[in-house]
Amino acid sequence: MRGLALQVQEGLGRDPFAGDVYLFRGRSGSLLKALWHDGVGLSLYAKRLDRGKFIWPQTVDGVVALSPGQMGYLLEGIDWRNPQQSWRPQAAG
Repeated sequence: MRGLALQVQEGLGRDPFAGDVYLFRGRSGSLLKALWHDGVGLSLYAKRLDRGKFIWPQTVDGVVALSPGQMGYLLEGIDWRNPQQSWRPQAAG
C-alpha cells in the first residue's frame, strides 16, 4: 500500500489520503488494485480475473476520471465504455 500511495503522491502529484480512489492495473491486465483512504486508514482492494482482462481507459497524464457506475463496470470486467454491448444476462437453469 505504501508503494502505491507513493506512486500517487510522486507520480501523479496528488494526495493519496484525500479520499479519492486510485486504480492500478497489472501488466497482464487481469489484476486490478484500488487504493483509497476512508478517513480512518488506507485501504487496498485487489481483484484478479479468471478469464479476460480489465478494459483500461485511455489516460491523459496518467489520470482519468470515472463515474461510480463506470468504475463498477470496470471492477466487474465489463467494458465500461459501452456496457450494453458487453453485458449478457445469464440464462436461469
